[in-house]
Amino acid sequence: MLMPGRLPSVAVLAFDGMAPFELGCVVEIFGLPRPELDVPWYTLSVCAETAEPLRVVGGFTMRAEHGLDVLAAAGTVIVPGVADVRDEVSGELVEALRTAHGRGARIVSICSGAFALAAAGLLDGREATTHWKYADLLRSRYPAVRVTPSVLYVDGGDVLTSAGSAAGLDLLVHLVRRDHGARVANAVARRLVIPPHREGGQAQFIEAPVPPPGGDDGVARAMAWALGNLAEPLTVARLAREARMSERSFIRHFKRQTGTSPLRWVIAQRVAASLPMLESSQAPVEEIGAAVGFDSPVTFRHHFTRAMRTSPSAYRRAFSA
Repeated sequence: MLMPGRLPSVAVLAFDGMAPFELGCVVEIFGLPRPELDVPWYTLSVCAETAEPLRVVGGFTMRAEHGLDVLAAAGTVIVPGVADVRDEVSGELVEALRTAHGRGARIVSICSGAFALAAAGLLDGREATTHWKYADLLRSRYPAVRVTPSVLYVDGGDVLTSAGSAAGLDLLVHLVRRDHGARVANAVARRLVIPPHREGGQAQFIEAPVPPPGGDDGVARAMAWALGNLAEPLTVARLAREARMSERSFIRHFKRQTGTSPLRWVIAQRVAASLPMLESSQAPVEEIGAAVGFDSPVTFRHHFTRAMRTSPSAYRRAFSA
């Protein structure tokens, strides 16, 4: 976690031909003051290789206030993409990324930004991810990288990579969780109206159909009820009753609307609910698992480790006050 009173610096790369979504996500998370959270927030710098106006997808231009020198000096460096995954990354950007990493900065990529990190050699011998449609290309261009296309993000400690654009939000909220803990990350996620932690991987989003609008709200009703009753046995049959659907219909509607199964979603919510308890209480891990609905400590540890890539006890040591 961050030291009290410290204002961590974050730099994000802007480039000619970029899409605005990923940059907007970074600005939303790190660039807006959040005095209501009562923690030292971040200072954000938007950086570019040139002082000239940058063309942005959508028909407008923008100008970055800072150059690569500021990016190389930041505590966290975020590359939200590259203009063309088949082009070479500039030597200036490669040098800035290596300089930042050599100083001990945290280096982060969103979507195709992994190609810039790979070009700098920062992913050699590491597990990394990118958007699923770029995974094979990343693997072929940079064979020293262990490409894992099935996850939303990979936390390698000092180097972190995320999948497609929206998965960048998952990773950015995860960074806030690493720095400030689950309570603050959950508050930021609520402000963004996104889940603080999504279980699963990007495989569920590959060429997935979009659910038609105007459907029955039974799934939402069942989800809301489940969130208020996580400690109870939550079977598909019980959730289907809350949704006023048959089990088969409920499973079909649930997966179409969420991209996952009801029980996998319940597991993810239980893991998320355990995070602030691990941070703020000294209750045994077994009690916390039971409080959020896991039927045994073994089951809790299994699902927690699968979702968070660490054990409940290790998470508590890292994030408890």
